[in-house]
Amino acid sequence: QLQASGGGLVQPGGSLRLSCAASGFNLDYYNIGWFRQAPGKEREGVSCISSSDDFTYYADSVKGRFTISRDKASNTLYLQMNSLKPEDTAVYYCRADRGRSIYWGQGTQVTVSS
Repeated sequence: QLQASGGGLVQPGGSLRLSCAASGFNLDYYNIGWFRQAPGKEREGVSCISSSDDFTYYADSVKGRFTISRDKASNTLYLQMNSLKPEDTAVYYCRADRGRSIYWGQGTQVTVSS
């Protein structure tokens, strides 16, 4: 399973780091990613990284501000979010997939507001 954490309330321009700890499987062998869903909108992909770490994707709206990473020692996925904007407000979900094996985290709320 995946356990997400790190969300919260932050002012515009602030930073947050989301974490997603995996248990029961090794993240090293999975493609990993972060998605988000704002109220009234569809879930969208924010960032992902391939299992071999040779391909990384960022949505245009977060390029240059967000960084995805994984820590092999702790079997954890991260999303560092800087220069946050009100439009980044959403529930953020982590995901890991390998073939037909797909795991989703439970979601963590990020609210950017003054």
